[in-house]
Amino acid sequence: MGNDELTEVTFAQGVTAIGRAAFSECSSLTAITIPDGVTTIGVSAFMDCSSLTAITIPDGVTTIGNWAFSGCSSLTAITIPDSVTMIGEYAFRECSSLTAITIPDGVPTIGKRAFSDCSSLTAITIPDRVTTIGDSAFYKCSSLTAITIPDGVTTIGNWAFHECSSFTAITIPDGVTTIGERTFCGCSSLTAITIPDGVTTIGEYAFYGCSSLTAITIRDGVRMIGEHAFSGCSSLTAITILDGVVTIGEGAFFQCSSLTAITIPDGVTTIGELAFYGCSSLTAITIPDSVSTIHRRAFRDCSALTKLSLSPAVSIGEDCFLDCTALIAAAADQNMPTVQDLLHYRWHRNVAVIERANALLCLKGTWDHKENQPRRSARLKRKRVADGVEGRLGASEAREKMPKVLWRVILEFL
Repeated sequence: MGNDELTEVTFAQGVTAIGRAAFSECSSLTAITIPDGVTTIGVSAFMDCSSLTAITIPDGVTTIGNWAFSGCSSLTAITIPDSVTMIGEYAFRECSSLTAITIPDGVPTIGKRAFSDCSSLTAITIPDRVTTIGDSAFYKCSSLTAITIPDGVTTIGNWAFHECSSFTAITIPDGVTTIGERTFCGCSSLTAITIPDGVTTIGEYAFYGCSSLTAITIRDGVRMIGEHAFSGCSSLTAITILDGVVTIGEGAFFQCSSLTAITIPDGVTTIGELAFYGCSSLTAITIPDSVSTIHRRAFRDCSALTKLSLSPAVSIGEDCFLDCTALIAAAADQNMPTVQDLLHYRWHRNVAVIERANALLCLKGTWDHKENQPRRSARLKRKRVADGVEGRLGASEAREKMPKVLWRVILEFL
């Protein structure tokens, strides 16, 4: 262990196992042949053998232990024999020169981070018997362009394909029920994905930053779309959510700036905080009567939104439609039924109102001083001056600070 002068190894007859960390950190070892009698390659057996370029594993080996070849950064190819039934966690982690690998038919599970950070890996074959792909199994395999997940797989772990940035398409098999946390996060070349009917949960950040993804259909088996599940999918233009979804999580479609249309099904009861924040191309949305709560900032900065339909009974969080300037203008022009709600204080934020000119009811209160104005309304009549002392804000100064698009609405209610 840790012998940086060792360049080759000859095994004696009768060796059946290579023990824990046996050749770990032997940084000058370039090649090794494991004898036929060996059945187990132990934990960390060849970890950080950074000069190892080739290794032969005989047919009798059944177990490749955790961390067995982790950090073998010069290893370009390896053949895993059919006798192997277990590939341990971190087994080939950071084998950054490995370009291709075939997993034998006898392996049922690909362990946690088994091939993570294999940045040169372009192709991998997963056999039909595999049922589980562990957490971070292919994390940051940035050269991997495609992978076929066999029909027998029922579990894809969290972070499994995180930042596989060359991925262009993937089909998730029907047996999978959960797309875990950050499973495809940062797959920036992914343009298409099929989510099967059996999936019930799309985890947090599952497709975060998939900036090439243009369309997706969420099947009616899905009950929950997790926090930031599609956040930053900047090429996503349309999304269909079928019946079954109950919760759209916090930031689920945050900054999906190309999204022009979305259908929210009747079963949804909650739209989370920041859910559609910054969806600047979204022009219309219908929120079904089943929705009881829309959390704060859910539609903030949806600057192209001109049509909104929702129940007057829904509970609306702070800043929910803040900076939706086109919606406010359309409400005034078209006398939409929701105009009174649009001007309600709870849709906006009582902070530096004159400077931001967004809390319209508060602005109106500057003139008529109704008793039902928000607390600390006296602050609305003041402005900051250079020396830090606050003074009164004249009507003409207030007019200059307000965007012209808002004046029609303000004057309508004065």
